[in-house]
Amino acid sequence: MSTSVATFFDSKEFPEFDNHKKVTRIEDPSTGLLGFISIHNTNRGPAIGGTRYLHYESEELCLKDALRLSRAMTYKCAIADVPFGGAKGVILAPPGSIDILQKDAILRSYAEILGKLGEPFYTGEDVGLNGHDIEILEQHSNTIVGRPNVGGLPARWAALSVFRSMEGVLKIESGNASFSGKTVAIKGLGGVGIDLCALLETAGAHVIGADTSPEKILQAQRAHPDIEIVDPKTIHKAKVDIYSPCALGNEFNETTLPEISAKIICGAANNQLATKADDKRLFNAGIIYVPDYLANAGGLISVADELNPSGYSEERVKLNIEHIRDTVEKIINSSLTESISTGQVADRIAEERFKESV
Repeated sequence: MSTSVATFFDSKEFPEFDNHKKVTRIEDPSTGLLGFISIHNTNRGPAIGGTRYLHYESEELCLKDALRLSRAMTYKCAIADVPFGGAKGVILAPPGSIDILQKDAILRSYAEILGKLGEPFYTGEDVGLNGHDIEILEQHSNTIVGRPNVGGLPARWAALSVFRSMEGVLKIESGNASFSGKTVAIKGLGGVGIDLCALLETAGAHVIGADTSPEKILQAQRAHPDIEIVDPKTIHKAKVDIYSPCALGNEFNETTLPEISAKIICGAANNQLATKADDKRLFNAGIIYVPDYLANAGGLISVADELNPSGYSEERVKLNIEHIRDTVEKIINSSLTESISTGQVADRIAEERFKESV
């Protein structure tokens, strides 16, 4: 295999750059591998973050996503108080469908590169990867987390942390964490969305769902006959108590924000805000927003626990995810007291932790 690895980044080119520690362009023409591994900050510990396998219209868009996602991982590690730093792998998938053997070859090539970075990058499942893919990576790299035979894929844990985050918001808003009589809209019925649906229905909520995949909609309807399916293009406009984006990012912007009826936004999608200004727009509109890197931190907590010297503990993972609810309540109270957005409060807490850990 003639894999090539080359550092490829000019810090002045893209506004998404935030003093990233190391950005590596990865390519193997023999398998079709092309993408980036972006390590943002390792002050708190070794780099950790998922690997995304997704088609982008250009290499530049792939790079920009890697930069944004790795930065968010640093904040997620800090806010979740795990001893790691933020990083992300992003593989630019070919357009259309791909033969599984070709994808396996791309992942084997990617796994080989992980061992050539000069420092550990612990990585696992993100958008576009599944359990089979993680098994392929695990066979060829010793830095794979979210392993099926250990903690498993992080989706169910991310769903649990979103659910606990919602409880925290409801506790502040109404004095209790009950979902009885509440309606929640979930955009994205993949692994996280479908697990979140189960948690919410068990808690007594009515769930509205949407997805661009007919297969995922059918799976959701089979598992949850009471779910109400709506158009993914308009679900954000639904008159619900909580809106939960669990698909891709960049959902909220100057155009979509005025269309939101929900008073609470809490979901698992990464980089939900198109710009930092949208965080303030949500605050000014009276919408309580749980920063995505806090709400979805359950997945990180689980995969990070696989690296605990004492071994993986599901009970410890559950306990640490319980603490997310307390963090959400703390952030909302500070936001209301100081009249600043929840994003500003969360960023401040995270930055105090990772910028001082030098």
